[in-house]
Amino acid sequence: MIEFQAVTKTYPDGTVAVDNLDLTVEDGKITVFVGPSGCGKTTSLRMINRMIDPTGGSILLDGKDIRESDPPLLRRGIGYVIQHAGLFPHRTVLDNVATVPLLTGAGKRQARGKAAELLELVGLPAAFAKRYPAQLSGGQQQRVGVARALAADPPVLLMDEPFSAVDPIVRDDLQQQLLRLQSELDKTIVFVTHDIDEAIKLGDRVAVFRVGGRLAQYDTPSALLAKPADDFVSSFVGRDRGYRALGFLTASGVPVGPLATVKVGEPVSLQGDWAVAVDGENKPLGWVSVESTKDGPLAEADLVSGGSLFEVDSAGSGTAGSLRNALDAALSSPAAVGIAVDAGGAVVGGVTADEVLAALADARRSGEVPT
Repeated sequence: MIEFQAVTKTYPDGTVAVDNLDLTVEDGKITVFVGPSGCGKTTSLRMINRMIDPTGGSILLDGKDIRESDPPLLRRGIGYVIQHAGLFPHRTVLDNVATVPLLTGAGKRQARGKAAELLELVGLPAAFAKRYPAQLSGGQQQRVGVARALAADPPVLLMDEPFSAVDPIVRDDLQQQLLRLQSELDKTIVFVTHDIDEAIKLGDRVAVFRVGGRLAQYDTPSALLAKPADDFVSSFVGRDRGYRALGFLTASGVPVGPLATVKVGEPVSLQGDWAVAVDGENKPLGWVSVESTKDGPLAEADLVSGGSLFEVDSAGSGTAGSLRNALDAALSSPAAVGIAVDAGGAVVGGVTADEVLAALADARRSGEVPT
């Protein structure tokens, strides 16, 4: 457990970066610090491993004041991941990850063995071990950075905007990887971001900071969306917070109806205005409409793209996804029907926006939606 007790950080020029912060980070959870630039979130993170020392108050790690610990020794028990990975350019990926075990006394063979296990854990193939950082993409470098931070098996992991320098698709994949790792490792993670969507997606608890280093609200993501503490939090969370809140409601009440499918390379015979084109494994390739079809076999050039996918469980219900996933799939579809797929990506049916909204109404009546 990490406890901030009336923590303040004031610089010599009088700038107050953190102002009287009281906050408890729970063991085995992801706590996200979020807020605009200059609000003290990164300063607060760096005070945990004494990269910055507070000017007032105390920070306790498992009940012990961190000022009683030698900084280098303290940092060996705390993993740290930064925005650009911070890898050693002259060392291979394997040796970058093996650095920490070597520093803590492991033999070279043991350290490299541990590093190889961690690279597999973060989803990097064994072939990447002999590469150098310059030979990796930004997302791959961040995975190596996470593996290196985990190399000493620290109970605490600090992550300072680790995914902000990569493109949205890679970022989403890294976020999913982090959630998967956390489900397996149960680390105490403090994560800094300026992106409220990332904070809500990753955090078990979210701390919203305002400019001047003051804590505006500390709550669960669902409570933050449902009941912002003041106008600043409401503005920062965004006007579409009601839509974001749908991400915390399962889509189990959304019926998955039949959806016409056709295969590329075969003649098209549509029963309605739209059908989903699928491959040999019944995975969606795009939409085909009455207006876009022509005589002869269906070609990929005839397909209309668009629409996200909505994953359902093996029983065909929406419990694998959220109401937000279901509504997005329906609204982004050119046919106004969201494509429901199983865990393997095969089409199992479709959902409509009206059906999602009806499920939302049922959730409100049953008290699932906070008011």
